[in-house]
Amino acid sequence: MPESTTESTTGSAGESAAGAVLARMREYIVGPARFATLHTCFDLGVVDALRKEPGLTAAELGPAVGVKPEALEQLLRLPVKEGFLAQDPDTGGYALGTLAEVPDKDLQRVLTFMGMVKTGMLRQLYWLADSVRSGSVVGLKELYGFDGTMFAAAAHVPEVRDAWGPLAQNETASVYPWFFRSFDVPAGARVLDVLGGPGLGSIMTAQLKASPGLRVTTFDQPFFEAECRRNFAAQGVEEQCDFVAGDALRSLPGGYDVLLLKHFVDMYDREDVLTILRNCRQALVPGGTIVVLAPVYPEDITDPADYQADFFPAYILGCVMGRGGLQPVSTYSSWLEECGFEVTGVTAKDPADIPPDAIINRVVITARRRD
Repeated sequence: MPESTTESTTGSAGESAAGAVLARMREYIVGPARFATLHTCFDLGVVDALRKEPGLTAAELGPAVGVKPEALEQLLRLPVKEGFLAQDPDTGGYALGTLAEVPDKDLQRVLTFMGMVKTGMLRQLYWLADSVRSGSVVGLKELYGFDGTMFAAAAHVPEVRDAWGPLAQNETASVYPWFFRSFDVPAGARVLDVLGGPGLGSIMTAQLKASPGLRVTTFDQPFFEAECRRNFAAQGVEEQCDFVAGDALRSLPGGYDVLLLKHFVDMYDREDVLTILRNCRQALVPGGTIVVLAPVYPEDITDPADYQADFFPAYILGCVMGRGGLQPVSTYSSWLEECGFEVTGVTAKDPADIPPDAIINRVVITARRRD
């Protein structure tokens, strides 16, 4: 009897542990279906229709959104189950549930992100394994015949630009004011915005860090120059701002007091990041400052409250670059030290300023050129 009892207990514990793993895997299986169902309810206009006229039944709501009532009833089971929508058990009418409590501005932010996931990720991630093997974004080649990164594709493929552009605008509006409060620029400094794209970083530097003699240069691929200069002129900063074309993996122009690296160190593998950082050191005057804005993993990757590992590996490897990835602050700090910098500060956003739906956790790392 004792042997039988021991075997039964062990087996039960093993089954319980395995069952927990299998139940967790089930969450991954249903995840894409959940996303598609919820996004479709917004895409069809169901939520807007119920916001205007609560209490509509499927028979009334279906024609209003151009869907058969029977199909609509199927779609609405999930949002009712989750409480996003509510259904009156007596009339069968639908109304907004917990969605009614969400401010429209916040809801639109979430929908913009969901739209990017639908158009800019779901199809491309079919080729995630191929992208990881090749170190390139295979989905862009298969869908659009484009051989390159998402950033380059956005300049040439309208669908990619339309998916990514609104999200980038939202992120810029949310992040840049905090970013520019996180570091100082000496009066009359020369500033280089590395991979500054169409020049927004340079424009904001000229406007928010203004001082007599301040000069700001955007450094990026040649195809950004015309748009960049148009933006400088439109904002009235063409006298303070300039553009220089080049490749940050080869070299950077020199003689700068401050270098800005925004949003891209996570898009490169270690060796490329080290190459860029060494080039940055050469571009700075002695004692000059480098300012790095980057999303980071927590030091404890098992933190259940952090969603970076849930999202970024697939996003960066399968949809954006085919290489690279986030690192914890300790890793970026060690890379800066290795390349001749002394880290002088790390600034994170106040948790109170981060919305509950946020995935990205960014920091600003400042470092001084060590001589």
